[in-house]
Amino acid sequence: MTSFPQPCLCLVTDRRAVTPDARTQRDEILGLERHLDAACEASVDIVQIRECDVDAAALCALVRRVVGRATPATRVMVNDRADVAAVAGAAGVHLRADGPPVARVRALRPVPWIVGRSVHTPAEAALAADTDYLLCGTVFASGSKPAGSPVGGIEALRETCAIAVPPVLAIGGITPARVAACRAAGAAGVAAIGVFLPAGRTAEALGPAAAVTALRQAWVEMLQLPRRA
Repeated sequence: MTSFPQPCLCLVTDRRAVTPDARTQRDEILGLERHLDAACEASVDIVQIRECDVDAAALCALVRRVVGRATPATRVMVNDRADVAAVAGAAGVHLRADGPPVARVRALRPVPWIVGRSVHTPAEAALAADTDYLLCGTVFASGSKPAGSPVGGIEALRETCAIAVPPVLAIGGITPARVAACRAAGAAGVAAIGVFLPAGRTAEALGPAAAVTALRQAWVEMLQLPRRA
């Protein structure tokens, strides 16, 4: 199983949220690449390229460019499209909870690569022991989800972390102020869209570099809190 630093910080992409004023998909992708350059320069641990509506050729070209510019500290993953991830030289693929079996995905490449999976319940986590990491959510209400979407909360995260074999990253409404609760629940890190968005885009958006710094600092501060007697 692949090892990850703690905390493991994962930026999940949403090109439209990054470049809401872009008029063409090309402009959206160019804006997203600049966004990811800043994240890679800040040594975010995982970039999950989640642009499901981009055609395979354009997605493959995007992933290749990001992989080519990423530092060794950053692993570039592709959401759902294992074929694109394999051809573009990504570090691996991130699967939906109902995605294909991990063994089938691993067989697409002759060398080891990372396979992650989204889970929403402890039961789903129990069935995903053969992955390298899990994203568990939605933990808190998130601006990237429609109003009224189910929220699992910290207790569901705690139960998932207790049963999961691979490390679990919390996702959904993640901010520096919520990192301590996720860490206390057993998470090995956090994943997000919103906190990484350009500063000022939303109340929670800090920009890639500032978000990496703030999330890591919140994790360290939590570990430095005095233990209760």
